[in-house]
Amino acid sequence: MSLNANVKTDTPLEPKVKRKRRFTRNDWMGYLFSAPLIIGVLAFAIYPMIAALIMSFHQTSGLSIGGTWVGLNNYDYVLSDSLFWQAFTNTLFIGIWSVLLGIALSFILASLINNLKWHMGKNFFKAVFFLPNVVSGVATTLLFSFLFYPSKEGLLNFVIGLFGIDPVGWFTNPQVSRYSIVLMSLWGALGYNTIIFLAGLQSVPRDLYEAAEVDGAGTYRKWLYVTIPYLRPIFVFMLIMGTIGGMKRFTDVWLIGGTAGNPGGSLMTVVLYIYRNAFLSSQMGTATAASYLLFIMIFVLTAIMMLLNRRKDSFD
Repeated sequence: MSLNANVKTDTPLEPKVKRKRRFTRNDWMGYLFSAPLIIGVLAFAIYPMIAALIMSFHQTSGLSIGGTWVGLNNYDYVLSDSLFWQAFTNTLFIGIWSVLLGIALSFILASLINNLKWHMGKNFFKAVFFLPNVVSGVATTLLFSFLFYPSKEGLLNFVIGLFGIDPVGWFTNPQVSRYSIVLMSLWGALGYNTIIFLAGLQSVPRDLYEAAEVDGAGTYRKWLYVTIPYLRPIFVFMLIMGTIGGMKRFTDVWLIGGTAGNPGGSLMTVVLYIYRNAFLSSQMGTATAASYLLFIMIFVLTAIMMLLNRRKDSFD
């Protein structure tokens, strides 16, 4: 018979006392030091987003929120504008080629640098490939304007002329201009992606490679079946960030093709379309409506890529 079977506790359970939350001096000091950042976010991020949303439902010719209420007419106008869809097609074309080629080339370069036995050589190539990322977009565009000069005086046309090839209008031919933008964007973003991939390659556990070697896998199979699957989160990150950046392309196409997206509108992008309506036509309602349509497109593309990656995870 258990001695504790009939034992009763005479001390009742103490009720839980809810402690009131009181702001201490440290709390107020924390909010005080955070106030500049909070005010900056509210003034330069939250308020412009709300104001732009309100303006997208009005017809206005200035920066004031007020105007004539037109409902969804601005959205209907943008969606029925052929120039908007041309800009969206150009943006998608340049963005897809830039992202896919950029990720592939940077991963190959990172793999080659990571396999170097000479430590100083790794640092040298890191610095060389990352250097273009330090250069501003304006300087990069001006540099490639000289490299891709349409006549024989251009450096690239001079080189291909040595092989008997006629000069190419890199930025003046509508059929070639978009590919030229892709080449220029590769040079500018290759270093950043390479550094990110290098960090990922150095984090792959050696045990995985040793297990693959035991199974008889060579260098190529280890790269294909160990390295690439392990770095899949980095690939997804690069894909999402590259897509967001590609959909917001403006500086280089504006410097090369102007506000008309020359030649022949082949360099007209969505952000350039927004700029034209906002600051040339003074149609802020149309511009803000196009801005929110661009936001929806970026959100949908990002959500699709994240869902596909999550579905892939469920199969694993």
